[in-house]
Amino acid sequence: MEFLLEGFQNLSWQQVVMWAIGGLLIYLAICKDMEPALLLPMGFGAILVNLPLSPVIREDGIINSLFQVGIAASEAMPLLLFIGIGCMIDFGPLLTNPKLFILGGAAQLGIFVTIILAAMIGFPLNDAAAIGIIGAADGPTAILVAMKLVSNYMGPIMVVAYSYMALVPIVQPVVMKLCTTKKERLIKMKYSAKQVPQLMRILFPIIVTVVSGLIAPDSLSLVGMLMFGNLLRECGVLKSLSETAQTAFSNIITLLLGITISFQMQAAAFLSFETLIIMLLGLFAFVFDTIGGVMCAKIMNLFSKEKINPLIGAAGISAFPMAARVVEKVGIKEDPSNHLLMHAVGANVSGQIASAIVGGLIVGIILPLI
Repeated sequence: MEFLLEGFQNLSWQQVVMWAIGGLLIYLAICKDMEPALLLPMGFGAILVNLPLSPVIREDGIINSLFQVGIAASEAMPLLLFIGIGCMIDFGPLLTNPKLFILGGAAQLGIFVTIILAAMIGFPLNDAAAIGIIGAADGPTAILVAMKLVSNYMGPIMVVAYSYMALVPIVQPVVMKLCTTKKERLIKMKYSAKQVPQLMRILFPIIVTVVSGLIAPDSLSLVGMLMFGNLLRECGVLKSLSETAQTAFSNIITLLLGITISFQMQAAAFLSFETLIIMLLGLFAFVFDTIGGVMCAKIMNLFSKEKINPLIGAAGISAFPMAARVVEKVGIKEDPSNHLLMHAVGANVSGQIASAIVGGLIVGIILPLI
């Protein structure tokens, strides 16, 4: 009988709180359809790792082993996921309108502002940098930066980064409307029907990889896997492999990554005042990244004859393709005939590249200082 009660005897209120957090993630995944492939395994994992005497977090436990092999030792899971994401990306809208590159870069503003803010309130530089990257709304990049910089808050950073990815459809429309006028949201943009030559599509991921490797070597793992996936898509001779990477492969990696991240959601390390601060700083970074993209579009309009709808700038964050879809929804809500999706996709894929490069730059700058 004493053996049967052992679990109850070792139960703490902190673990019960983590059950509630896990339940909330499961609720958001099922009832609100918010990134279910990610939030559902994260939520279930949060419950699993916070059961008293749970064997999954022991040295030979399944979740511990997945974390040590797939994230801590090799960073394999987030990098493999980038191959699948690369296969999903069509760089055509960006190549037909290259100035959208600027929006992708501007939408990283919140990362740097948050790093400064986090350092000012007392976080060590490596932790401040890892927290700032949450603003990119790019889970794999957040994981790699936190791991490379040996952050003390990897668990909260991973969970907050992926949670804000799921909250893009809720947070971004509010910020976009606050930063724009009705007249600006009604701006219509022409879309070029010009086809991008296949040679250009093939050369683009190769050129981006080479340039990224030269200017930010620490970004090469992320950018390289992203561009390799895109090359699979565009080469024309590996169609079935590309389709598999976009669907089955990406889904499996996402599920495994979600439940593996839960290893960092153990109550003893997760429930702290610092976690709450990280959540607030992450939201701050995310909001300022959105503001940066929108304001950049407004500034570009001062010098351009063909006006850019400032809503497009919000898609410059890395959350692909959610941010582009949000821009489309906000645009057609203002004017049902104003479709901004293809322009938003161009800014969105630019942000995907920019966030990976910025992550590498931050690692390259901060790592020698710690």
